[in-house]
Amino acid sequence: MSIIKSIICIALISAVSTISQAKVSYEINMVDPDHHLAEITVRLPAGEEEYQVAMSAWRTGKYQLLNLANGVRNFKAFDNKNRPLNWHRLDKGSWQITNPDRGEIYIQYLLYANELGYRTRHISDTHAYLDATATLMYSQQHITQVHQVKLSVPQKWKSYSGMVQLGPHEFVAQDWHQLADSPIETGLNELIEFESDGRSYQVVFWGKSNRENQKIADDLKKMVSESQTIWNGYPYQKYVFMIHATSGATGATEHVNSTVIQRPRESFAKRATYLDRFLRTAAHELVHTWNVKAYRPKGLVPYDYQQENYSDLLWVAEGSTSYLQDHILLTAKLQSVDEFLKELSERINDHLRKPGRHTQSIAEASFEKWISKGGDFANNHSVNIYSEGYMASLILDFKMLDDSKLKAGLKSLHNKLYQLNNSEKKPNRFSVSSYDSALMKQLMQELTGKSYVDWWQENIESPVDINFEELLDKVGLKFQKLQAKDYQVWTGLEFETKNSRLTINKVEKDSPAWKAGLTIGDQLIAINQQQVIPNNLELWLKKFKSGDDIELTFFRDQKLTSKSIQLAKISSKIRQIELVDNPTESQRAFFKAWLGVDFPDKKSETD
Repeated sequence: MSIIKSIICIALISAVSTISQAKVSYEINMVDPDHHLAEITVRLPAGEEEYQVAMSAWRTGKYQLLNLANGVRNFKAFDNKNRPLNWHRLDKGSWQITNPDRGEIYIQYLLYANELGYRTRHISDTHAYLDATATLMYSQQHITQVHQVKLSVPQKWKSYSGMVQLGPHEFVAQDWHQLADSPIETGLNELIEFESDGRSYQVVFWGKSNRENQKIADDLKKMVSESQTIWNGYPYQKYVFMIHATSGATGATEHVNSTVIQRPRESFAKRATYLDRFLRTAAHELVHTWNVKAYRPKGLVPYDYQQENYSDLLWVAEGSTSYLQDHILLTAKLQSVDEFLKELSERINDHLRKPGRHTQSIAEASFEKWISKGGDFANNHSVNIYSEGYMASLILDFKMLDDSKLKAGLKSLHNKLYQLNNSEKKPNRFSVSSYDSALMKQLMQELTGKSYVDWWQENIESPVDINFEELLDKVGLKFQKLQAKDYQVWTGLEFETKNSRLTINKVEKDSPAWKAGLTIGDQLIAINQQQVIPNNLELWLKKFKSGDDIELTFFRDQKLTSKSIQLAKISSKIRQIELVDNPTESQRAFFKAWLGVDFPDKKSETD
């Protein structure tokens, strides 16, 4: 018997032994897949005179209230003799049930599941993807007890989850928290399995992409063991990649023992799209299995499923994950240094073009994530925990490597955070550890011998200003020089076409248009009293040069208005990062400590 099979057998024996204890059980019956409907039955243990059950208000991995009870209908409750019980609804997502005999009770309700893109619940004629937070009611009174799930599905469907599997369509979790973070994929799918470093992996494909499934699974196998270049150990024995090749839905969500990745079916073949949209996403979600699922900010431990879970460290949860994903792809040789530098160039360009970086700190953005919105205001006055969290992680990595003489960087810090979790000492047990900013600063000082109190205040709790030229020079990199032809005239406006008119939907702060007083919603009619046709704007702007004054005529609140703006210039291309010609030994050493790969020979990297 292989090591993997032995581990699975031990887990199964452990799971079966716990089922004899009091438990919560669910039956999910796909009563009408064509119309996205399932009937859910929940059985709760005896002993309570009153039960309270609820649907979660949000799902893990998405810091936004979703009000997931909106798909529930036909709620009913019965005692163990099948007699109806009195109940009433407490609020938008909670029900209270009276149980005079204190025996076991069961609840039934109809569930509508047609939200594929949110990765919450989706039932169709070919599959179902079920996140427990969006599918199953839970009882706070029984949240620590064993939870068992059984599905009734059409013939030929196959079911998979990161949970221990008791039968073809039956799973068990040690408690609600594990179930809430262990989605189920069932349907007409293809399975590819592999083993790596003593772990078992399943890759489940729903839908057909334009890349061979075996090639995708081979790349994932190359990726998973590279996690050990960051952490010592794994928080799982079994891991499931659930891949949806869709007709449009896109996105991904991390879980404790699995991930779901959604990409349009035609986006897998082209190298650039496959790397950017799939491989980087897969690496991101894998990193999350440690960073967020094994350890996460204190404000999120344990999860409160009924309200916001606040933390000023969500930039570590998401931004550091975005940062570390590329390191794994590099050491796995799934992307080249050139491809990494192209991605880094784009990220730096986006950062420098975001006025909000002067206004909001990354700590503030983390705390406000639950109410953040996109659009004009966000661009001008806010930062993003993903992209700006990446930048915070970048400068922290360089700072720690510098302070420790290349002995410890961000990877060392994340390994320290993971070692707070003792799940590996408790086989088949689900656990999570937590940290706050004080603990992070303490661990950083232990690793480097330097205090980070002032640095944290200046770079995390305040808007940050990064000297990228100085940063890149440490690792033998530089920006390519831009030529005069690489610049174009700039207004600071972005448009969308509404009712055949160019309508402003973004005005960049401190741009020529901002200084002239233009705002979102203004409908551009003419430049210098000449009509502007929507698809002709770029041609119009090419007639002018930086420093020219032009008159814009537009409708605002149905009134014709004119304003004069002075054009400026901006680069029309991203400043690409390139290798210096003759790197020093210290630059080579810093580069290797930073990325985990050798500084490349320019000729071979180009070849």
